[in-house]
Amino acid sequence: MTDKKFTVLDLLSLELSGHDEINLRCIGGRKGLNRAITVPDINRPGLALSGFYESFAYQRIQIFGRGDVAYLNKLELEGKKDSIKELFSFAIPCCIFTHNLEPSDFFIEQAEEACCAILVSDLESTELSNRLIRLFSTIFAPHKTMHGVLVEVFGEGILLCGHSGVGKSETALDLVERGHRLVADDIVEIRCVNGNVIIGRGANSLISHHMEIRGLGIINVAELYGVGAIREQKEIQLIVELEEWDSNKIYDRIGTNQRTIDLLGVKIPAIEIPVKPGRNLPIIIEAAAMNERLKKMGYNSARDFNQNVLRWIETGEAQAAYYGQDDNY
Repeated sequence: MTDKKFTVLDLLSLELSGHDEINLRCIGGRKGLNRAITVPDINRPGLALSGFYESFAYQRIQIFGRGDVAYLNKLELEGKKDSIKELFSFAIPCCIFTHNLEPSDFFIEQAEEACCAILVSDLESTELSNRLIRLFSTIFAPHKTMHGVLVEVFGEGILLCGHSGVGKSETALDLVERGHRLVADDIVEIRCVNGNVIIGRGANSLISHHMEIRGLGIINVAELYGVGAIREQKEIQLIVELEEWDSNKIYDRIGTNQRTIDLLGVKIPAIEIPVKPGRNLPIIIEAAAMNERLKKMGYNSARDFNQNVLRWIETGEAQAAYYGQDDNY
């Protein structure tokens, strides 16, 4: 859930585009725009309108389609308005009418008295429901902020981590120079979407595409390299930990043991790269990104190498190289 209260007004104010647009406008109950949306789900109130209010999911946004509106009109023609009054006896976040349909004046009057916002969308009921659920899965997803730099390298979302001053921003700048894209620098907000996908973006949209380079200052990546060098958000598929070279530490030299780091309950593949003069970090990270893509396609370089060595050991050629003709084994 979000830390900040998400209200109906926030839903109206969202700047969405393309397949995410919900095209909402308010036609009544404006006093209820500050009402909080606490449950990231929707409900079709057909049973409730028929008088069955047991287990009524009033905490959800109520969606009214053509069938619901036709039934509302039928109730009013027959003088059965008690069901509508009882509907607004519950603290409903808001009501949304699809297909650009609008409720009757009586319905709006009851909504005004109950301080329940009435919204209208030009989308079909199914399409609006799908978009709202997809939207809520992001807004209400578990989240936290991390110190690091998020970049997209060959389509892979890579989170660069490490203590301050190790060279994360400089490495990311070199990657941008080589044609890759920056998502966020310094502070990365991560969200767990659908329970198994970690999405990263800038914690603050005003500064997410700016970088601080020691000795140079603040630079605007979008202005310097164009909009093709940035991205608003990206799934985190690999974590690269940068650390200063320690001659006493044993680093992984084969890669058969896959490390993972837990982010909001999702295990993300991770590698550790020691930093020292002469090591070209951007090229190493590019190779790591391509290697990760190969693993997803079913090919693991380290595992394949290990299997080839084991097969070679079993051959007579390997035995002859390590044992004499008179040795028994």
